[in-house]
Amino acid sequence: MTDERIGGLSAARIADFSAAEAAAYAAARPRSRAALAAGSGAFLDGVPMHWMRDWPQPFPMLVARAEGAVVEDLDGHVIDDFCLGDTGSMFGHSPAPVARAIRAQADRGLTTMLPSETALEAGRLLCEVFGPMRWQIATTATDANRFALRLARAITGRPKVLVFNGCYHGTVDDTMVRLEAGRTVARPGLVGQVEDLTQVAVAAEFNDLASVEAALAAGDVAAILTEPVMTNSCMVLPAPGFHAGLRDLATRHGALLIIDETHTISSGRGGYARVHGLTPDIFVTGKCVAGGMPTAVWGVTEPVARRFAAYDASRPAGHSGMGTTLSANPMQFACLVVTLSEVMTAENYARMEAGAARLAAGLTKAIARVGAPWHVVRVGARVEFICAPGPLLNGTQAEAAHAPALEAAIHQGLLNRGCLIAPFHNMMLISPATTEAQIDRLVDSFGAVLGLLFET
Repeated sequence: MTDERIGGLSAARIADFSAAEAAAYAAARPRSRAALAAGSGAFLDGVPMHWMRDWPQPFPMLVARAEGAVVEDLDGHVIDDFCLGDTGSMFGHSPAPVARAIRAQADRGLTTMLPSETALEAGRLLCEVFGPMRWQIATTATDANRFALRLARAITGRPKVLVFNGCYHGTVDDTMVRLEAGRTVARPGLVGQVEDLTQVAVAAEFNDLASVEAALAAGDVAAILTEPVMTNSCMVLPAPGFHAGLRDLATRHGALLIIDETHTISSGRGGYARVHGLTPDIFVTGKCVAGGMPTAVWGVTEPVARRFAAYDASRPAGHSGMGTTLSANPMQFACLVVTLSEVMTAENYARMEAGAARLAAGLTKAIARVGAPWHVVRVGARVEFICAPGPLLNGTQAEAAHAPALEAAIHQGLLNRGCLIAPFHNMMLISPATTEAQIDRLVDSFGAVLGLLFET
C-alpha cells in the first residue's frame, strides 16, 4: 500500500513529526498540565469555551499574561503571538490608550442602559473612519449580523439571506449552510439543529456572479451577506469585478448588500470596503474595533435608515428581537473612542502592512526552498500560508485545500519554537506592536519546521 500524500508530504512523515512535537510540548509544560488536571473539571469539556480544546497541542496552553505581541504561559514560556486572539487583539494585547480608558471608565460605571457624551463621540468617529452611516452597537459581530438580517428582512419583506459556500459570519444560525452538488444544505455537525435552514438561506459560490444571479432570481432574498475576502478556511481573494458585480446584482434584484468586515478590518483604516471603495447597504465589524473590549458595530446607509424608520413606525408594539442588555455600555464607548482615534490610525496600519509584507515574502521564500506546492495570501495585516497550489477561487476549492493534519503539525512545531498562529487555519496577524525581529523569528521557525518535514 502506498503512503497517502498531503500537501506534497507523506502522511507517515507528518504523523511522526506531530508525535515528536506533541511530546516536546507536553514535557515543557508540567505546571499547565497539573493545573488543568486540578481545575478543568468545573467546565463542560474541561474548558470555558469548547473550541479552546480544538488547538493542535495535546492539552491547552494556559496563558498567564498577554501584552503587546507576546503571550506568556503558566510555565514561563514567552511566545511571539501572531494569532492575537484571532483578530480580537489585532492592534496588540491591551493597547496603552485602551488600558487607560478602561481604568478611567471603571470609576465612572460599567453599564447604565443610557447614552453619554462619549457615546456621541463614538458615533462621530465611526462615521469618520468607516463612512457616513447610521450606527448601532452590539457585543459581538454575530449579534450585529443577526440584527442586520432582521432589519433587512423587515424592510424587504423577504425571508432569505444569500451567503457564500465556506463563509464566516460568526455563529449566525442562518449562515450555517453549504453547497452540496449545487444544492443548499445545512452544514454537518450543527448541535441541536431543528430549523430547516434552507427555508431562510441560500448558498452560492464566491467569485461566481452567475450563481448569485440564479439565487436572486427567485425574488425571496432579503440580503446578500458577505465578507470582502473569504477568511474561514483557506483565504480566497475576490476576482476582479466581483464586488462591483455583486453590488449591481443586489441593486437590480432588490436585495440589501451587507459587508461583514469582522476579519478583513485588517485591510486598512476603514476596512476593506473603505480602502477599495465598496458601497454596502449595511456594514458590520467587530472583534478588534474597541481594542479587544467585546464590541461590534453595524451601520446602515441613509436610504436604508429611512426605509427602516417607515417600517418601524408601522409595526405592532412589542419586542423587536434586537439588542441585548449589556450592549452599548459605557465601557464599550470608552474603548471605541480611543481605538478609533488613537489606535486604529493610518500610521499603525502602515506599520502593520509593512510587517505583513515582510512576513509574506519570508514565508514564500521558505516554501520555495523546499519546493512545496503551496502559496501565501495577504490582505493588509492578515497573512496566510495554504498547503496547496493557488490562487483559490471559491469555498469549495478552499475546503479541498485544507490539510488539517499537516496544518496541525506545523502549528505545533511553530509553538514549540516560540511562535503562536491561529489554530483553525494558517492565519497570522501583524499588530503595531509586532517587531521585525519577531517576524523574522517566525519566518526562521517556519523554515526550520518545513526543513524537518521535507528532509530526505
